[in-house]
Amino acid sequence: MRVLHTSDWHLGRVLYGQKRHHEFAAFLDWLLQTINEQRVEALLVAGDIFDTNTPGNYAQQLYYRFLARVAATECRHVVVIGGNHDSPSFLDAPQQLLSALNVHVIGEACEDPAEEVLCLEHNGELELIVCAVPYLRERDLRSAEDGEGIADKERKVQQGVKAHYAQTAEAAVAKRGKRELPIIGMGHLFTVGGELREGDGVRDLYVGSLGQVPASAFPDAFDYLALGHLHVPQLVAKDPTRRYSGSPIAMGFGEVGQQKEVVLIDFEGREAQVSTLPIPVFQRMERIKGDLEQLQPALQQLIEADEAIWVEVEYSGTDYIRDLRQRLTEWVADTQVQVLRVRNPALREKTLKRTMSEESLQQLTTEDVFKRRLEASEIEGDEGQRLTELHAQLLQELAEEDPNADH
Repeated sequence: MRVLHTSDWHLGRVLYGQKRHHEFAAFLDWLLQTINEQRVEALLVAGDIFDTNTPGNYAQQLYYRFLARVAATECRHVVVIGGNHDSPSFLDAPQQLLSALNVHVIGEACEDPAEEVLCLEHNGELELIVCAVPYLRERDLRSAEDGEGIADKERKVQQGVKAHYAQTAEAAVAKRGKRELPIIGMGHLFTVGGELREGDGVRDLYVGSLGQVPASAFPDAFDYLALGHLHVPQLVAKDPTRRYSGSPIAMGFGEVGQQKEVVLIDFEGREAQVSTLPIPVFQRMERIKGDLEQLQPALQQLIEADEAIWVEVEYSGTDYIRDLRQRLTEWVADTQVQVLRVRNPALREKTLKRTMSEESLQQLTTEDVFKRRLEASEIEGDEGQRLTELHAQLLQELAEEDPNADH
């Protein structure tokens, strides 16, 4: 049996104000073609289907249209689990309708972990068992107690994850009986030692290291473990049968040059042979660095490539140039090159010095502090506006919870 593992599509994601619908559509077209060409019989999507828990209409259209098109291929099963970016209720809502297309969705952790065990059949015969464990929220794993510290919380979270997976594996082994059928585990979490990249958008699931799961938490009963959450393709504890497929497109400029991939698993009985397939680049992205004398020819070289390119510019000069972004924008005007992000350490240092010399924390409002933080991180445009709105929403929610608290 041939299985394909992918994850972290983040449909609807925006990069510094640029919508990425064309990339997502191109990837899903490529994935459908790959399913056909490789004769994939089961597709696993390990969470973060959408970038937010309220996906837009176009992102939803891409998702449902893709699932309908997969149903017309030889792929017999699709298993989708929820990630930390997904809304569990949104994913679960069309469960019964999608099951008619052999699409199995587990958006939220079940009260009984055994209910996350899917027995996938073909022509009335059981051929694959999947422990489809979605992103486990802290409330799914432990009960809070007065006086407990961070170490207590971390221990309980890890114990909760391990116990949850153990229960699914136990139920799967019981359902398999004496048949030589593969059991696949799925999950959306952060394993100890996992690799991240700057700007990839991976959100910490818990505070600090809380919730980072050791490889020993996953049962030996899993013949393959399909994980999501980390965007860099990687193995867990150097085991080729336990791995992250990574995101299909670069989620930030920190992933420029990283080869994206999907994972193919061929089963002979319970024996898994694992290989990867490279994903094409659907939107070229580049990072350039230098002073003004270096940046202009670097941009000109990209312009001469005569293709659509998104660029991150880091100014490394020591001179303070306040209108740097304006100059860069003028240089690429009327070309296919777009400068999406400008990193200007000289301006950031000046901003921080001004804040430290002219203002004290007591003189600033919460909104002022957040604005200074955005400036220091060089977050501008639509992204800055979105974060400002989210910050205001969070302050409002905190105020509603405790009107007398000083936030």
